[in-house]
Amino acid sequence: MDRIADILAALCRVEGVSGAEDAAAEAASIFLEQSSAVQTDRLGNVLGFRTGGQTGGPRILLDAHLDQIGLIVTAVTEEGFLRVGACGHMDARVLAAQEVIVHGSQPLLGVISSVPPHLAKGDESACPDIRDLCVDIGFSGERAAALVPLGSRVTLLTDPMRLAARRFTGAALDNRAGVAAILRCLEFLDGEATCPLTVLFSAQEETGGSGAAAAGFSMAPDEAIAVDVSFGQAPGLAPEEAAPLGCGTLIGWSPVLSRDLSLRLEELAQTERIPFRREVMGGRTGTNADRLQVAGTGIPCGLLSIPLRNMHTGIEVLDLADSEATAKLLAAYVRDKSRR
Repeated sequence: MDRIADILAALCRVEGVSGAEDAAAEAASIFLEQSSAVQTDRLGNVLGFRTGGQTGGPRILLDAHLDQIGLIVTAVTEEGFLRVGACGHMDARVLAAQEVIVHGSQPLLGVISSVPPHLAKGDESACPDIRDLCVDIGFSGERAAALVPLGSRVTLLTDPMRLAARRFTGAALDNRAGVAAILRCLEFLDGEATCPLTVLFSAQEETGGSGAAAAGFSMAPDEAIAVDVSFGQAPGLAPEEAAPLGCGTLIGWSPVLSRDLSLRLEELAQTERIPFRREVMGGRTGTNADRLQVAGTGIPCGLLSIPLRNMHTGIEVLDLADSEATAKLLAAYVRDKSRR
């Protein structure tokens, strides 16, 4: 598990809020260049091309989104406080009194102001509106406005780390975990002749999936597999709402996904003894698979997900074994397609 933990740590230490994924794209590109020819498109997607040594076979696209949830600066008050809005579905319940990094003209440490409970009005337990929160960076209004242009992104200040029992925690595991699984898959395939592969580390998934939609249209693969995270079991969640950490990779079943592709992923997982669990959705998946499926003339899609606890917070938690299982199943699927 050490290798995938190292990849995750490197990816999670850089920022990449939706629409400003440059640092995350550069970090992912460094890994991807070890196995693929790499380019970046006009939307900020990172694309890797691996010929695999075969001219025939299907053209497969493997996707994981680069961006993370965060905040965006909407105003600077006369007192020097930063007003912010959500950039993606940030969990407002955990924001009060958080330490943050403001990515202005230079990185700046800040804290999110919190009203003391003695002065709180109304229901103290009510979830705050993000638009009512302010970031304090310690400067006057004039200095703050000079250092922080409107539109600057804000991320939670956390440090990725390993926990006990194969667990790993940090911010941006949604979805640097998917990026790491694809990179690990490419390492498993190193030196093997395979069908042509396109790797897509897509931008702006948390704000609508425009990166995947554009790249799916331009690449027009024969089929695609999206790799993302899904809900991990935690106190207060019913068993049918989330998967336990350590159960393996989650194979998606949904009306928008290819039944044949999902079935083949399950068959391969059983043959290769890769732990997995079926994840059933009654409609859209809430991942890039929804956008890829209807790109161009249509792309048959599969979905693999990694169980993630505390999603959209600065202390997301996963089991490294689930990430490794996802990478192994991706590699098994590419090998299987390459033999046909």
